[in-house]
Amino acid sequence: MQRYDIAIIGTGPAGVSAAITAKIRGKNIVLFGQDMLSSKIRKAERIENYTGLPAISGSELAQKFKEHLDALDISVTEKQVSTVYAMGDYFALQAGEDMYETKTVIVASGVVHEKTIEGEEKFLGRGVSYCATCDGRFYKGKTVAVIGSSSDAPEEAEYLAELAEKVIYIPLKGDAPAERDNLSVLREKPLEIIGDSKLTALKTDGGEYEVSGIFIIRDAVLPDKLIPGIETDGSHIKADIEMKTNIDGLFACGDIAGRPYQYIKAAGQGNIAALSAVSYLNIKK
Repeated sequence: MQRYDIAIIGTGPAGVSAAITAKIRGKNIVLFGQDMLSSKIRKAERIENYTGLPAISGSELAQKFKEHLDALDISVTEKQVSTVYAMGDYFALQAGEDMYETKTVIVASGVVHEKTIEGEEKFLGRGVSYCATCDGRFYKGKTVAVIGSSSDAPEEAEYLAELAEKVIYIPLKGDAPAERDNLSVLREKPLEIIGDSKLTALKTDGGEYEVSGIFIIRDAVLPDKLIPGIETDGSHIKADIEMKTNIDGLFACGDIAGRPYQYIKAAGQGNIAALSAVSYLNIKK
């Protein structure tokens, strides 16, 4: 298996900046995110404080980022990383059914604003999953629920419908998949995940539904679920001025590293994180 020097998670200003700096420094990188880059940027109507680009729209800024990546021949791997495992002298990243190995990791995945559902943390790994591609095979012939709040969620639900006996889809935002014999759309609010040693049901504001598994599909995974053992401050990863975290070789930058949520700040931190990762690799060498 190929082992990268630096894996970068996120294609917002922080992730793009980190990828550019790391590539210029001659490192072998893999960049995870959306090929069209951050949807948050693209939706911004007007950005006033990005140095050298006054009154630029979000879509225009995203296009500038894309042109810079293309000029350096940096491609985007369009997979969501669900877990980062620290393996000692390297990291293993789970992305769908695939595993990636890398010497260092830069997390620039943005901040997750959604609250967890009661029981979510308790049953994580015991019926709760964040990745249908990773864990769907365990639910062949069973009933599962999908709680969707990302653009990928309907596709994940359709994939599960090919395996499970029944899929209950609850859209928190965005589109819902087309209903079919074994896939139903339920427009209710999830309240609690219920069970003993394993989950047994999902409670909503409309009732209680017996399920064997619950897939919670968000745009980004909560940091302490993404990286076991990472130190956090609320929804943020704790990072110092060099973007170092409590895990050697793992760096965080941009919104995930704390306020203020500004594009110019995120880009600067991405540059710092990449330089810190390069320095870490040089020391290890």
